[in-house]
Amino acid sequence: MKKLIRSVAALAAMIGVALPAAAQEKTSISITRQPGILYLASHVMETQKLIEKQAEAQGIKGVTVEWRTFSGGGAQTDALLAGSVDIVNTGTGNLLLLWDRTKGKVKGIITSSAQPVIMVSNDPRIKTLDDITPQDKIAVPTVGVSTQAILLQIAAAAKYGDAQVKKFDPNTVQLGHPDAVAAISNPSHEVKNHFAAPPFQYIELKQKGVHRVTDSREILGGALTQATFFTTTGFADANPKLIIAVREATKEAIGFIKKDPKAALEAYKAVTGDKTSIDDLMAIMNEPGFIDDYRIDPQGTMKFATHLNKIGTLKTMPKAWTDYYLPVSADLNGN
Repeated sequence: MKKLIRSVAALAAMIGVALPAAAQEKTSISITRQPGILYLASHVMETQKLIEKQAEAQGIKGVTVEWRTFSGGGAQTDALLAGSVDIVNTGTGNLLLLWDRTKGKVKGIITSSAQPVIMVSNDPRIKTLDDITPQDKIAVPTVGVSTQAILLQIAAAAKYGDAQVKKFDPNTVQLGHPDAVAAISNPSHEVKNHFAAPPFQYIELKQKGVHRVTDSREILGGALTQATFFTTTGFADANPKLIIAVREATKEAIGFIKKDPKAALEAYKAVTGDKTSIDDLMAIMNEPGFIDDYRIDPQGTMKFATHLNKIGTLKTMPKAWTDYYLPVSADLNGN
């Protein structure tokens, strides 16, 4: 009978059916993220066990969280759909695509960062996107669906017209950010351009001959959520207290980052093994507005949705950002 109950619960979670309120919530969950300090809130959450703390405040004792790092958002979303992880922490594009393809059975919980992502180059010929030729390769975390890949589409449509929206798609190659940094540092490497993310873009910009080409704010005309926690509605319906715990833990982590950024970076280094010095990381945190962009309210997501719908990638156009976020986030000042 216990085996049957577990099977029914698993099936219900997969198809998005809400379980009775009295059902036992999970006490062991897995969450993914990507490399970099865009995901700094997750490192604070891990080292301070904030989800575990907030879950206990919700009446769920003994929660354990497994944190897993993936090089790109595509692998994270595949893992979510396969049921091998419960929650992912990645970009807006991936959330929108899964929300659309699952007909609303994947939704956001809360965001954790909205810093600009910067495209850099070590090629002196490439000053702007106009200088990109068919032979020039641009490293992005995931071809076609990563935030960086979609930003290139938006830029292409704005510069060359809607018919050229995928002008830069053939230029993109899939590389995790650490691998792309290694490529950019090697002048003989075929990849000379990287649409990066913090801290990698700032590490690269310190290298001789590396310069900025464009960034997300220039392309979108404003801020864009870079990291958001999302999950299946099946998991959310079956584990409402855990969803609240993740939301509250994220808020607590961001508050900690703003109060003590150095301690937050020490958590990042402890988790990731990043050899970048604390002084260099603090210099990044002191970039204008950088710390303020650790925020829980979705930014620029409807602009992304409008673009994806316009080119046919998103079959359903949401009426508002709350369509692809869970009700627990409806009070946020998002866009």
